[in-house]
Amino acid sequence: MENEHCRIADRHENQIEIIKRLLGNTNKRFCMLLQSFFVGLNLRDCYNELRRNIKERCLVMLKRSMKETIVRVVILLVGLTIAHLGVTLFLLADLGADPFNVLVQGVFRMLAKVTGWGLLTHGYTHISICFLIILVLLIVDRSYVKIGTILCMVCGGPIIDFFTYLLGPLFTEESGLWVKLPVLAAGCVILAFGMTIVIKSDAGTGPNDLVALVISEKAHAKFSIVRVIVDVSFVIAGFGLGGVFGIGTIICAGLVGPAAGICLPASEKIVDKVLGNVLK
Repeated sequence: MENEHCRIADRHENQIEIIKRLLGNTNKRFCMLLQSFFVGLNLRDCYNELRRNIKERCLVMLKRSMKETIVRVVILLVGLTIAHLGVTLFLLADLGADPFNVLVQGVFRMLAKVTGWGLLTHGYTHISICFLIILVLLIVDRSYVKIGTILCMVCGGPIIDFFTYLLGPLFTEESGLWVKLPVLAAGCVILAFGMTIVIKSDAGTGPNDLVALVISEKAHAKFSIVRVIVDVSFVIAGFGLGGVFGIGTIICAGLVGPAAGICLPASEKIVDKVLGNVLK
């Protein structure tokens, strides 16, 4: 009988080693219990202990997963704050709406003219278009729609209001182009950097930013190029529906995409470093 047990143990040696590698830092007692399981010794005790070990490991994995999710959401909120600081500077420069809002403005004006709805506002139109994008994404690839996608929709407005309250008094109608153009350019770069932090947080991205991201990943195309194409498409569609744009819109459409392409590798390193330090 003892020889038979030895032969069985040898036969299952490879399986034990595979399980040990899969489990990583497996303790010695756990490995002995696995071996006892394979050779048929103390089967009931082994089974109960195995269940307890698996349960403990699952709880640890769940705890780590929750911790990582929280960290990623915090990173997203930091990136969202940075991005909307850029949006605020862009708006305070007052040289034209950003490409997506040209589209929103065009749709809003067209619907207001056709339907005559008094309750329709630019904000409601913005939310409606975002929801439409989310619905399309749920059909195309629902993995892109995450908690951060909703947070981007909900938190964007208040963050812009906060920065407008802080920075608004610094800008007046008398501010010349020599002030507005550098502020606009800085806003575009800050927006691009914050947006890439949001993207690399992997906790979700704003619906309007997801359009370029999904197309670039599905088409295996460079994000910066796709972003420019998408922004130009927003402007053309919005202008055709009645939206207005200015020099700021053109600068934003041509600058945010390339700036985001440059910032993406740096943002990825920053996010990975933060995750590595917090989760180690």
